[in-house]
Amino acid sequence: MKYLLLICTEGKPVVNEDRPGDMDIDEWLEFVKDTRVIGERVRPATEATTVRSRGGEVLVTDGPYVETKEQMAGFDVIDCKDLDEAIDIASKHPVARFGMVEVRPFWEGD
Repeated sequence: MKYLLLICTEGKPVVNEDRPGDMDIDEWLEFVKDTRVIGERVRPATEATTVRSRGGEVLVTDGPYVETKEQMAGFDVIDCKDLDEAIDIASKHPVARFGMVEVRPFWEGD
């Protein structure tokens, strides 16, 4: 089953944390190499464009639509046997230490 991991932080991610026993991003990528389908960082929310179509009119807004502390910093798509495995993988992502990793299953079948 495929899962989307939304990697979210509050502002700038912490870089080069020194926490013994925690994985850094390279270790995490090695850990998930058999389950990771794709993943990438994204530009800051200040560079986002929100698009809506209402009544035949296209509405474009610069930046995020909702003001929130947590912003999406990137994503990963993983292919796991079940939600428990996806949660285990998400819990080991370095951003989970200071931000959050939202786990969402993809629709499968009907």
